[in-house]
Amino acid sequence: MKQTDTPMEDKNFRPLNLEKKIRPAESIIQVLLFLAGILSIFVTIAIVYELGKEAMLFFTNPDVTLGKFLGTTKWQPGIGQYGIWALVSATLVTSFVAIFISLPLGLAAAIYLSEYASFKSRSILKPILEVLAGIPTVVYGYFALLFVTPILKSIFGDQLQVYNMLSAGIVMGIMILPLISSMSEDALSAVPRSLREAAYAMGATKVETSLQVVVPAALSGIGAALIVGISRAVGETMIVAVASGSGPNFSFNPLDAAETMTGHIARISGGDLSYNSIDYTSLFAIAMMLFLLTLVLNLISQWVVSRFRERYE
Repeated sequence: MKQTDTPMEDKNFRPLNLEKKIRPAESIIQVLLFLAGILSIFVTIAIVYELGKEAMLFFTNPDVTLGKFLGTTKWQPGIGQYGIWALVSATLVTSFVAIFISLPLGLAAAIYLSEYASFKSRSILKPILEVLAGIPTVVYGYFALLFVTPILKSIFGDQLQVYNMLSAGIVMGIMILPLISSMSEDALSAVPRSLREAAYAMGATKVETSLQVVVPAALSGIGAALIVGISRAVGETMIVAVASGSGPNFSFNPLDAAETMTGHIARISGGDLSYNSIDYTSLFAIAMMLFLLTLVLNLISQWVVSRFRERYE
């Protein structure tokens, strides 16, 4: 019978220690990240609490009803007019003009940077867009008032008021242009190269591939960029405060002067308001309306992303 060799025992062999090692630095980082997440949730809850608490002081006023707040179009709380639509209409008009300007330009810039631009062109154009994002909004406001408005005045004549929603919306569109172009470019760049090569193999041109293959595949990211841009436009303050107007006006004509929700808050809060007065508590009612409007836009953004998201292996 053949004898089998038995392996020799290694005297230097040590069994592996599979016990979890204690790493103090990693534990500290984990705790800090947890506290950061908790802090963000706490800040959000605190903001909603304070807005709700102060807004309730406005709605518990005997003269204020939801019918007057949501069913009328005159906003002068000091004389008993509580129609929030005078402020909401201006917010919607300026935001629509801003998106009308920024979406096609931002998407075109994103397509060029993602599909056509060389490395050298991209290294020049992207910093220029980033410079636009870094300009203070008050500078944009005076740019709209002193530069854009005179140009529009030469086009529309006396129909355009000195303070108007059109110039404010156009400059807001320029302001959020880098945001939309950057997010859209990221979405376009995430589309797999295989889809482009398949389109070229079918005989598609560069333009057809970009518009009919790449853009539809990146639709969820582009939609998210659109909603984020709208949220940014809705919450803009200084541009509309300087160039749009300083009086509530229920109008959907962009040539008219009107005051947005953020512009009204900035103007009224700068004055001497007594605590618990109707003008003071109305600011929190407007802020709560603005918060709910932005929340709805964010929920729509999440739905758009989840509904049209493309998953590639």
